[in-house]
Parts: sequence; structure tokens; C-alpha cells
Amino acid sequence: MSDLNKKKCVPCEGGLDPFSREKALKFLAKIHKDWSISDDYKKIKREFKTNNHYELMSFINMVAWISNTEDHHPQITFSYNTAIVEYFTYAIDGLSENDFICASKIDNYFKN
Repeated sequence: MSDLNKKKCVPCEGGLDPFSREKALKFLAKIHKDWSISDDYKKIKREFKTNNHYELMSFINMVAWISNTEDHHPQITFSYNTAIVEYFTYAIDGLSENDFICASKIDNYFKN
């Protein structure tokens, strides 16, 4: 488990620079290996599979709980038993530590 799991997201209203390619890759190494980074280094995403729709809805509710607690919200797309969670910080049009904090917290609860 990385130290990110113990951190709390901080409000981001802009005015900060998004992570550089190097910093984004450094933080990517701290989260589950199934997270990937976009070619422009502005987003991270991971696909999650569950056994059925009920488990998927439970997973999405868990992500919603983390999002609400951290006040940092992902984009989620889903089908029967699969969800794709994507994080980026809208206010800076790129990645911030908040994205990796939330990804780490999801990793902590999703043990597949």
C-alpha cells in the first residue's frame, strides 16, 4: 500500500500546474499496475470487473463514497459487470496528487 492511501485530497480551484510527464509517471508507479495513463499524461484510468451487476453497483457506490469523502470525482462508465474509472483534475486540465490519492483509495478496497 502506498502512502497516498493515507492522504486527504486538497481543494483545487486552479492556479496550480498539472503534473509533468515525469511526475505523473512517478505517481503512477505508486498505484495498482492496472491503472494506465493517457498519451497526453492528463488522465489515469483503470477497468474493474466484478462477478455480476449487483457487485458492480456495490463497487460504484464505494467509488462514490470515496469521491464524496475526498470531494474529488471521477468519470465512471459501466456495463453489466465492468466499470472504467477515469481521474483527472478539471480545474487544471491535467493530473494532480488528488487523482492518485483517490485511485489508491479505490485500490485499497478493490482486491481483484
